[in-house]
Amino acid sequence: MKSRVRAVAHRGDPYLHRENTLPAVSAALAAGADAVEVDVQLTRDRVPVLLHDRTLERLWNDQRQIARVTLDQLEEVAAPGLGLRIPTLAEVLQVIDATDGAQLMIDLDDSGPAEATWKVVNDLGMADRVAFCGSVVAMLAIRELAPGAEISLTWNRLQLPKQRLLDELRPDYLNPPFGLVNEKLVGSVHDAGMGLATWTVDLRRTMRRMLALGVDSLTSNRIALLRRTIDQYQG
Repeated sequence: MKSRVRAVAHRGDPYLHRENTLPAVSAALAAGADAVEVDVQLTRDRVPVLLHDRTLERLWNDQRQIARVTLDQLEEVAAPGLGLRIPTLAEVLQVIDATDGAQLMIDLDDSGPAEATWKVVNDLGMADRVAFCGSVVAMLAIRELAPGAEISLTWNRLQLPKQRLLDELRPDYLNPPFGLVNEKLVGSVHDAGMGLATWTVDLRRTMRRMLALGVDSLTSNRIALLRRTIDQYQG
């Protein structure tokens, strides 16, 4: 019997709470997420915090770049009426640690935050509860820092990575967008010894199609729907 497909919550549960916040992460876990994917950026004083964009403008109505703001200054960037603020990676790891086996999946677009991010994970003893996904350069940086880390290589081509890269990176999953996923790609990925992860799948019919193709991990903004769909499919 096929092993259980992993349900990954994209930036927490952004349908209920602002993405990459503690309420979003907690809501995703309550909805049955096996893993919660979050984005990490560094503050001016190199503290890893949860934020996708390089600026605070889209979510927090502040035009400053996160790299120019210290952690103390981030205390001013909040939505008090909603009980929302930008959490540190350490805070989110504490939430994950309190669960019964859930993972935190850290998405890195570049190698800049890799060292500080891994230090927080390692210092808190959470290496076995964390996975990483992201670009080639970011994942190579993580692999150098953490030879045993779980890595999903984000990939935007139908062709598999060159064998030299696979040998160096040793990814656990190849992670293409769902629009690239077909039966041939799933077979090739599995034949290469990797799992197939895909994103960002928000429609029930697409979730079912990905499950029928044999994917191993699905990331969605609609984690409650994804949890139900996987459970119904796998019985």
